[in-house]
Amino acid sequence: MDFPVTFQIFGKTVLAHPVFETLGIFLGMRFYYYSKRKSSKNLSFNTSAAVIIGATAGALLGSKLIGNLENPYALFENFSLKKIWSNNTIVGGLAFGLIGVELAKKMVGHKESTGDLMVFPLMFAIVIGRIGCFLTGIYEETYGIPTDSVFGMHLGDQYLRHPVALYEIAFLIALWIFLKMIAKKRKFPSGFLFQVFMLSYFTFRFFLDFIKPRVEITGNLGTIQLVCICVIIYYIYKIKKTMLLLHSH
Repeated sequence: MDFPVTFQIFGKTVLAHPVFETLGIFLGMRFYYYSKRKSSKNLSFNTSAAVIIGATAGALLGSKLIGNLENPYALFENFSLKKIWSNNTIVGGLAFGLIGVELAKKMVGHKESTGDLMVFPLMFAIVIGRIGCFLTGIYEETYGIPTDSVFGMHLGDQYLRHPVALYEIAFLIALWIFLKMIAKKRKFPSGFLFQVFMLSYFTFRFFLDFIKPRVEITGNLGTIQLVCICVIIYYIYKIKKTMLLLHSH
């Protein structure tokens, strides 16, 4: 396979990553609305709209903010709005999307968790996006460091590299199966599936970033890993609280 894979759209050559990212967002949203229609939990229009707006606004802000802070030293070198707009990370999107949802729920006075419905649509969207990351190779900063392991692949330069996008896809498929098993096994409090998803994904991303090029901010940790630590601590606390609530009933 030759990297990067590109598409001709309206006479312009476009990398696979933004194409699959857009497709992932669109199909993920359709999946969410499908799941919402099938769900026994009927959210009011105001609550549902607030959640979508809060999640979208938070995710957009967070993905750009953390994406640009991955290399804060280069942020103002050759400064351009195009460069700032193109820097994204799903880690920032998920973390700030969560904040956006919680703020939106406070505004409409909704106290119950709304996260469980988003789990599988989110995972579906991320998997599609990661296919685009893999097909783009080294031409966007979503590739792995060189490796001698059996998993090494040529992604557009002379090095064998970790195909980190494929690792993430494999992890998400395994997590999907695990969460489906949890959902069928017993009745958990609302929001528990989302809590397990967030803790699992951010733990995975924390370790995955050790085999990705990164600017070390504190010790040998990059910006994304520092965000991951904050989210991991928060969800350990949330899951512990949920389990205590479960055992008290």
